[in-house]
Order: sequence, then structure tokens, then C-alpha cells
Amino acid sequence: MKVVRSSVGVGQTSLDGFLGYLPQAIRYSLCRACEGVLDRLLEIRLRLGRPVMLVFEDCERPLGHSGLCRGGETPVVFTRAMRDETLQLLTDRSIYAAEEELRSGYLTIAGGHRIGVVGRAVVSNGVVESIVDISGINFRVARDVKDAAVEIMPHVLGGPLGVRTTLVYSPPGCGKTTLLRDLARRLSDGIGIPRPFRVSLVDERSELAGCYRGEPQRDVGVRTDVLDRAPKAVGIMMVIRSMSPEVVITDELGRAEDVYAVEECMNAGVALVASAHAGSLQELVRRPALEAMLSRGYFERYIGLSNEPRVGAIAQVNTGNEVASLFCSNAKA
Repeated sequence: MKVVRSSVGVGQTSLDGFLGYLPQAIRYSLCRACEGVLDRLLEIRLRLGRPVMLVFEDCERPLGHSGLCRGGETPVVFTRAMRDETLQLLTDRSIYAAEEELRSGYLTIAGGHRIGVVGRAVVSNGVVESIVDISGINFRVARDVKDAAVEIMPHVLGGPLGVRTTLVYSPPGCGKTTLLRDLARRLSDGIGIPRPFRVSLVDERSELAGCYRGEPQRDVGVRTDVLDRAPKAVGIMMVIRSMSPEVVITDELGRAEDVYAVEECMNAGVALVASAHAGSLQELVRRPALEAMLSRGYFERYIGLSNEPRVGAIAQVNTGNEVASLFCSNAKA
């Protein structure tokens, strides 16, 4: 776990470096794809013995030997040799040295790109010790989406601390992490607001700042400090004590132990902006691990996101009082 200072403009898309971690056969086919394919690419999914799939916002397409698979063209199939080459490239030819990261199911590479892995989990006393016989690798392209947080700024700004304690929720794939990253940048750099704020990111899964060898690869603002790979319940308290932030931002609340950290954040006079998985406000209040936080009125704003008409669109905004009333209604029912 390291606290590191964010660098401005580091790692925008970095696709050239991204391609360098792919096996030669796949890299060659991608480079032959038609213009604009790489610009729209969200993920490259590699599954052992099956076609390489390119994921875009609106579709998935198999990779052919001359770019996107067309007509009766045979797709590129991910082989064991390709798997071994990919792992060697991702771990700098030392899978053992990367074992700690691999056991969490992902790696972060230069540019802040996230590489997910699945295979056979080696479990001891209920804890995953390592992942072996890797059968699937998912390359997720990291991009800074500037202004993703513009619409939520009026809902987040305000209150005694200048920033309201806020919970952003949505199903997976609706842009929560992208929005929080841009929110950190805007608050930290003082974009469109009366003054900037000291921000601390508690980035348990290395998704918000995309740290690589201690350096944030995403632009999260000049006044932002990043605590990378620390569990949220521990990390929130660490940054409050060590970095004196005005705002703490973290991703994916949901464990029972997160309640205490959120409570301590409030008692320290620090604003917290976090996210959680839920398809609706009703689903959110039914999550047992979040119930204590929500029923006690810890959050001043609840912002629900959707992917219609676009990823990251605001679907619903509620105040803390409105959510408290919902709890009362459920209790009476």
C-alpha cells in the first residue's frame, strides 16, 4: 500500500503500450484493423480455445486475421501458446513476482489498463492463495473521460463542508468509476468551482487512479493523493490520519466493515463520495451491508446512474431525508 501524488496528464489512452502486452499474432491482427477500431475499443477478451473477442460500447465482434472478422473469415483463436506468451509479457517474464496481484484476479499495467484473469483458484482456509491454469484474460482499455462528472457537480457541491457526502449507485457498466475519477480531478483542480479541494482516493482495486509501480496513470488532479490497493475500511482511516483530506473518494462500498470507516469519516469532518452496485434505489436499501449506513442518514445525496441514453447518464437523485423516509415506509410495511 502506497500513498502517491497524482501527476497531471499521465497516461491518457496509451494504446501503443497496451498493444505491447498482447501476443504477436493478436497484435498483428489488431494493427490491420480498419481505422477507428482501436479508438472505440473497450475490452479484448481472450478465452482459451475460443475466438478473440473485441468489445465495443454497442457490440462484440470476433477478431479476424486481417482485422474485424467479416463474412466467412476464420477468427483468431486464443491458444495455449498465446496464453503463455501473454502471461510472460504481463508479468515481465516472472509470474511468481506477480503472484500477489494475480491472486486478486487482475493486474494493472502501464497506462492504467486493467487486466482481469480467471482460471483455477488455489484456496486455503477460504482464502484464494493463487490462480493457476489461467483460461481467460480480459484486457480493459483505460481512458480518461473528461467532463464525465459535469452533470453531478451541482448535486455534490454544497453543505457545510463544501462537498456533500454522496453515494453514486448503478448496475455494473454504467460509468461509476469513470465518473468518480473525473469528479476527483474537477474537485482537486478546482474546475468550475470557487476553490479546489484536497482529495484522497482510496483505490482498493487500482481502478480509479490506475497506479502502475506507484504512479497514478489516470489524471485525478494535482491535489489528489492516492492510497493504492488498501482495503476501504482500513484505507479511509489511513488517509484521514496521514493526508488531512477535505474529500475522500472511494469505489464500491458494500462490506459490513465499511460502515465504521464511513462513520469515522463523517465524525472527522471529511466529505465522502463513494459508489455502490444497485440497479435502483429500492435494490440499494435492500442490501444488508449498506442498510446501516443508509438508515442512519450518513449520505446527503444519492445519485443513480444509467447507460441510457448514454453511459453515465443521471437516472435519479434523492436526498438523505427521502431515503430515510423510504426506510420508514419499508419498516411500516
